[in-house]
Amino acid sequence: MGQLITDKAMQSKPSAKDRWLTETAKRGAGRLVGRVTPTGERLFYFRYTRADGKRDTLLIGSYAERPRAGAYTVAAARAKALEWSGLLDTADGAGTTIPNRDLRGFLHEQESRARDARERAARAELAADAARRQAADEAQRRAVTLRQVFDQWRDTALTPRTRADGKRLGRKDGGQYVFEQFGRHVFPSLGDVAIANIRKPDVFAILDRLVADNKLRTANVILTDLKQLFRFAAEREIVMASPIETIKKERVGGTDAKRERSLSAAELTALPALVAAAGLTKRSELGIYLILATGARIGELMGAVKHGHRATVAELRERALKTDVKFGTVDLAARKWRLLDTKNQRDHTIHLSDFAAEKFAQLIALSGYEDWLFPDKSGTQPVSVKSFGKQLADRQRDRAAPMSHRSGASRALALPGGKWTAHDLRRTAATLMATLGTSNDVINECLNHKQSDRMTQTYVQDRRLSEQAVAFDKLGRRLSELFGGRKTNKVVAIGGRR
Repeated sequence: MGQLITDKAMQSKPSAKDRWLTETAKRGAGRLVGRVTPTGERLFYFRYTRADGKRDTLLIGSYAERPRAGAYTVAAARAKALEWSGLLDTADGAGTTIPNRDLRGFLHEQESRARDARERAARAELAADAARRQAADEAQRRAVTLRQVFDQWRDTALTPRTRADGKRLGRKDGGQYVFEQFGRHVFPSLGDVAIANIRKPDVFAILDRLVADNKLRTANVILTDLKQLFRFAAEREIVMASPIETIKKERVGGTDAKRERSLSAAELTALPALVAAAGLTKRSELGIYLILATGARIGELMGAVKHGHRATVAELRERALKTDVKFGTVDLAARKWRLLDTKNQRDHTIHLSDFAAEKFAQLIALSGYEDWLFPDKSGTQPVSVKSFGKQLADRQRDRAAPMSHRSGASRALALPGGKWTAHDLRRTAATLMATLGTSNDVINECLNHKQSDRMTQTYVQDRRLSEQAVAFDKLGRRLSELFGGRKTNKVVAIGGRR
């Protein structure tokens, strides 16, 4: 039968030299070899002869009497040797299954291929796992509703905040107005719809209803805010792209008409009598004259407080913010109206002419112990801009029929040139300045128009206390002439100016 390796032989006591144990096998087939090292290590090998006549010995593994991971029993080692020997057997007498009987090279190539296969399988599994995660993320993304995105947009983009460089971001009301508009027009039909599934026809259905109801401006406002919402979602990859970016105002409510209305000299001359008979509050009457005298925005005027106010600046700013007006302090002694919060996000000082100072003095007398010159009924915060605008609009209605909560003097403030607003008074102030010889850039600075050129900004900063003061004083004197009946040697023709 030939020599066989046994457990007893593999367990023999180590000697000073390696002890080799070799099983017999047919010629050319290769054979199992055992080894006991002087250190007591016990190993199995496969020894064979290559086609070039050179002998090669391949490690099978370490010995173990009983099966265990990473080791071979005698029987297992013998089976492995027989397996490798089979690879060396001639296939048909014409050659061998392994080129040149290079078993080592063959096994190395096999292992390399197996390793490549494992790596490909691992990569495929990783790709499949990534695809599964992407699919899950996509499903989650598609489940996010428009209302949920709106909440995120409101909390992050619309909340008022100030950057380190002083630039104010967000919206003064924290998104309350757009929330109310969406609550009426958008949420009922699209609020609970996954935003990724919303398409252009869905939005047009809302806009078309508003247009049909002749709510053209509302349609444009809704479109603008929806575009901002979808851009927010696209930036965060909640949607891949905005489906409504290409919708233009011209296809919805139409392009906003540019107003050029300003009051003529004749209309200004007639204005005091109309104001006196219109049934306005005394504060509203003074507000009309102050916008004409200062060119201030209505939101700036409603946020005016008197110098020496009792509340802190922080408290007053917070209250102004909640009412969506701009905080500023009127100092009659210094003849200055200092606006700390303006539309252009910079401080602005208005010089008070005699005319403007006199009107502010009347306001301060009316305010009593209140800080605000245009307080609400509680006296703790400013009145809303809408309240002032409503008083003007109610007295320029085309219909005389009584309406609930509306003034009966429906035509009391009507002028030949058509309806006018608080902003038209601001435009009228600019127009008057121009007719009095004030340059355009000085007028722009008086009205706190934004200057894009930094050099220009620096220049106008230096001349505020001179040229602007002169311009406001000229304006005040001209208004006194128009409202007081004083005649001038010049006939002033007032054209339209924005």
